[in-house]
Amino acid sequence: MPSLFIDGTWTSGHADRHDDVINPYDQSVVQAVDLADAQDVGEAVAAAKAAFAGAWPRTAASERGALLLRVADLLTRDKDETAPTETLDTGKTLVESRIDVDDVTAVFKYYAAMADQDPGRVVDTGIATVLSRVVYEPVGVCALITPWNYPLLQASWKIAPALAAGNTMVVKPSEVTPLTTVKLVRLIEEAGIPAGVVNLVLGAGATVGAALAESHDVDLVSFTGGLATGQRIMVAAAGNIKKVALELGGKNPNIVFADADLAAAKDQALNAVFLHAGQVCSAGARLLVQDSIYDEFVAEVAARADRIRIGNGLDETSQSGPLVSAEHRAKIERYVESAIAEGAKLLAGGRRPSEPELRQGFFYRPTVFADCRRDMTVVREETFGPILTAERFATEEEAVELGNDTDYGLAGAVWTRDAGKAARVAGALRHGTVWINDFHPYLPQAEWGGFKRSGIGRELGPTGLDEYREAKHVYTNTDPKPLGLFPG
Repeated sequence: MPSLFIDGTWTSGHADRHDDVINPYDQSVVQAVDLADAQDVGEAVAAAKAAFAGAWPRTAASERGALLLRVADLLTRDKDETAPTETLDTGKTLVESRIDVDDVTAVFKYYAAMADQDPGRVVDTGIATVLSRVVYEPVGVCALITPWNYPLLQASWKIAPALAAGNTMVVKPSEVTPLTTVKLVRLIEEAGIPAGVVNLVLGAGATVGAALAESHDVDLVSFTGGLATGQRIMVAAAGNIKKVALELGGKNPNIVFADADLAAAKDQALNAVFLHAGQVCSAGARLLVQDSIYDEFVAEVAARADRIRIGNGLDETSQSGPLVSAEHRAKIERYVESAIAEGAKLLAGGRRPSEPELRQGFFYRPTVFADCRRDMTVVREETFGPILTAERFATEEEAVELGNDTDYGLAGAVWTRDAGKAARVAGALRHGTVWINDFHPYLPQAEWGGFKRSGIGRELGPTGLDEYREAKHVYTNTDPKPLGLFPG
């Protein structure tokens, strides 16, 4: 079955090239997909440009919202098919994949409701004969480039608001995990999207993604992924001064004070970093614990990490799945080696599992390091895997200093029963999301994004819609008269 979608037609592309999608549990081939070449990318962009010149941007906002609701209904209908595909694609557990499908459905419903909620505003000029209003219009052709860790979820964060605002688009998922994005585009087609409004191309970021970023017919690039790629996209966007929205990861502090609910904080310290084997941009990989409770707290977290059941994501008893690829596991192993070499104390994991049934997969044991310092490579860099580093702090001021001592600023958490302390620390942390006595939840209604090297712009919430809109001021003089400035 063809896997590229260009101008309303499923196609195998001009180059007749294919790639195998690998199940990270056992390296078996899940499915072969078509790969786009430069001609396919050009045709997809041209289709989106033609569709933007057509009726879609002028379609009633209520109609665009109704289409998004139909997509949400189709996601609900096909949840039992889509969730296992997400697990086969990424390795994550079925529990996580089911949550992802529900979250994606909620995002489409949210932007369906938002589509016709902001018609603009009237500006009071103080002049009786002047009508002044600000209206919002779609940006144009959008290139939406998504990561491998949450392919379905991240696609929804971009596609839903872009459609609600009236844009057209070319979607490019990661070449590693494209299957549920293909599924989502098929559902969008079934929901009745006009030809050319949504196009899908598959292939490597270095070729297909770069062609989209460089195209002068693309008006906006939204990218979620690594810092280095985000920097290259910013350079490419300069060619035609296209808008960019970038979410580039984080190194997220999870701060635990001695007066916290320690049972909940210990449990959430595990959730924060070992969900999806740590392959989460907001993972709480940096645990900061107050001195007086540090030893007991970290020891218990490490003991519980050793008991996490890793296995096939399709097995309902598995608590964590594999890493996405052999290359990514090798990267995790290098971080573990560097942590040990730099003096961190290994308390848990630090190895591949020994079970014979897991040897074909890209598994790595949940790993906990104590006695970590902020200058260590494993503390400073985004490891994007099942590695937890633990550091000590004594005072509130030191906790804030440590929490902000990072090049990133995506997310963080503070655990305390003291409401005043929680508010002070949350206010002082330079991170786009701060949880108080929790970790990881997000809401479609609330903005998501980071400070510093974590990116530019926001997804979700009203601002997530604004990323895909341009504000236009329309000034009407109802009683024009000559000014006489140049009576000549």
